[in-house]
Amino acid sequence: MTGLTTHVLDTASGKPAEGLKIELFHIEGDTRQLLKVVTTNADGRVDGGPMLAGENFRAGTYELMFHAGDYLRGTGAALPHPAFLDLVPIRFGIADEAAHYHVPLLISPYGYSTYRGS
Repeated sequence: MTGLTTHVLDTASGKPAEGLKIELFHIEGDTRQLLKVVTTNADGRVDGGPMLAGENFRAGTYELMFHAGDYLRGTGAALPHPAFLDLVPIRFGIADEAAHYHVPLLISPYGYSTYRGS
């Protein structure tokens, strides 16, 4: 399998983060081009397969922008104003067009982590 996938887990609740908006950008120099906007499903994943696949899956620099603050407010989490975490950008590179890149996010109101998954 090749392409780009993601999923989001809410570590504060121990559940997938359903309804979290994610924007995917292609980065070239100082330019950010919006490629796709998606929302996570009940499993914290994106419906419809990889976010990038086929001829659209090319080497380069990309950014996933996770709208964590909106999601966390929607869960009823007591957040200060402004929230400690609101938008969580993850900028990463795709070097191997024959590989699968999985970029998950583990989120809570006061912290997050990511890694290259499988």
